[in-house]
Amino acid sequence: MVVAEAPAEPLPQAPAGAPITIPGSVRLLYDVQGQVKKMDYKARSELLWLQDGAKYDLRFEVSAFLVGSRVQTSRGKLSPQGLAPERFSDKSRTERAAHFNYDQGKVTFSANSPDAPLAAGMQDRLSVFIQLGALLAGNPSAFPPGTTISQATVGPRDADLWKVTVAGEETLRVLGEEVKTLRLTRPPGQQYDTQVELWYAPSMGYLPVRIRLTQPSGDFADMQLRATETP
Repeated sequence: MVVAEAPAEPLPQAPAGAPITIPGSVRLLYDVQGQVKKMDYKARSELLWLQDGAKYDLRFEVSAFLVGSRVQTSRGKLSPQGLAPERFSDKSRTERAAHFNYDQGKVTFSANSPDAPLAAGMQDRLSVFIQLGALLAGNPSAFPPGTTISQATVGPRDADLWKVTVAGEETLRVLGEEVKTLRLTRPPGQQYDTQVELWYAPSMGYLPVRIRLTQPSGDFADMQLRATETP
């Protein structure tokens, strides 16, 4: 089993010299099926990815009758190592944000949480979806099933070390066709954390064609790609 572990000291997340292939700008539209407090719901969500070769903007929005609206944004620069976030925000009723201060080597939080050390290659909870796909696209053979990728990841209140496992290939029906995908899983890092499952399609530039987020309560949101658009 190949393990790309992130040491305790701030170092790049990707293995030295790991190639990165960043996707072009795209709007991904998803159908959402979920459950809140044992009540089923359906909704739609959108992931908007914009990049000009130097900077990027990323926005994710989901809105449903039972759960209201939630918007996450990430913006920053592009580097040879991939995405370099500068600001991450998470808004439902109120907005919380994390600021990446590279000159000072720390991440600060609007929620008045303690600062977190800023490691090179660090992502936020939205940019990590694109970063992982870019890492897979850069060198697919380097990530066989069983590989674990350790990725320092920032949320709206704190930073955590994500342990993401390449679970293996799965065939999904995407946009009316059978498509081979690579499933990645991230178990909850803490007691009240979210389980993340991501399905990336090699034939679509390793974009996430399915995203499933499961809360400790059992509440979940399962997002499956229904369309792509040129932004």
